[in-house]
Amino acid sequence: MTGAFAHGAIFFIRDYNPEQNEDNVLARMLDHKEAIISYLSWASLFLGFHTLGLYVHNDVMLSFGTPEKQILIEPIFAQWIQSAHGKTSYGFDVLLSSTSGPAFNAGRSIWLPGWLNVANENSNSLFLTVCPGDFLVHHAIALGLHTTTLIIVKGALDARGSKLMPDKKDFDYSFPCDGPGQGGTCDISAWDVFYLAVFWMLNTIGWVTFYWHWKHITLWQGNVSQFNESSTYLMGWLRDYLWLNSSQLINGYNPFGMNSLSVWAWMFLFGHLVWATGFMFLISWRGYWQELIETLAWAHERTPLANLIHWRDKPVALSIVQARLVGLAHFSVGYIFTYAAFLIASTSGKFG
Repeated sequence: MTGAFAHGAIFFIRDYNPEQNEDNVLARMLDHKEAIISYLSWASLFLGFHTLGLYVHNDVMLSFGTPEKQILIEPIFAQWIQSAHGKTSYGFDVLLSSTSGPAFNAGRSIWLPGWLNVANENSNSLFLTVCPGDFLVHHAIALGLHTTTLIIVKGALDARGSKLMPDKKDFDYSFPCDGPGQGGTCDISAWDVFYLAVFWMLNTIGWVTFYWHWKHITLWQGNVSQFNESSTYLMGWLRDYLWLNSSQLINGYNPFGMNSLSVWAWMFLFGHLVWATGFMFLISWRGYWQELIETLAWAHERTPLANLIHWRDKPVALSIVQARLVGLAHFSVGYIFTYAAFLIASTSGKFG
């Protein structure tokens, strides 16, 4: 989706002709872009404030020692759908979960043999029991999806111009920006928008993989209640999922870590380093690095022996666009390395 809208923005900038597309679907979309963007904005704001608010409230209640005061919302619609397909643990009396209903009675000769038994077992992932933690994390994933969509849709629809910069299309896909003192045009080029959207895309993928993995690893460990009890507040995710399951990797940095997991322990550390290095390119902008490079160049030219080495062209800092590309690459690769090592080590305890 991010790639599609990035190319859509390029199309609007370089190939779109208003005269040839008069009153067609593209023109109507551009005419109604404020309504589209505002709808995605309020949906993202609603999801963000409510989901984060519930997580933070529950964290505060746990920290005060009153877990019974958490706000826990049962996903009754998802439970009803599972019940209709034969899961009986929720207490709904509907379709295949109703022993007196025609669907249940006819099912013995119609449905797959053993379907109801499989649907109610806790040792498979066919119908995992859903709880308030699932309700919260599904809304968090919805937040990530809507925010990613908001950013890239806004970037594509505003690629030709906006109220702040009506002639944006004349500056192409990416262009240098002015800071606040110049009116503030940073982060409004279509390339900048794509870069911002990829971060939200990676965040959303991370939330999905965290959720799927924790849900299934507790099933594998025979401790399903851990997810149900700890997934309703943020510290539960940090402590009982990430920290607990990375213990094998953390122990890899001491003498007891001299085992087959040591390479993954170092990959875990290296992945964090690569990921964190990305912020060096993303947070500190070009001026800081240019001044630093000029200071180092001055010192180099005045240092004996070192000044025997010269450069043909004066060293300069990366542009903001270049630095964002390098930073984004570090962020993505570091995330993949770190989480890959985590996945491998999290299941190692059972195998010695």
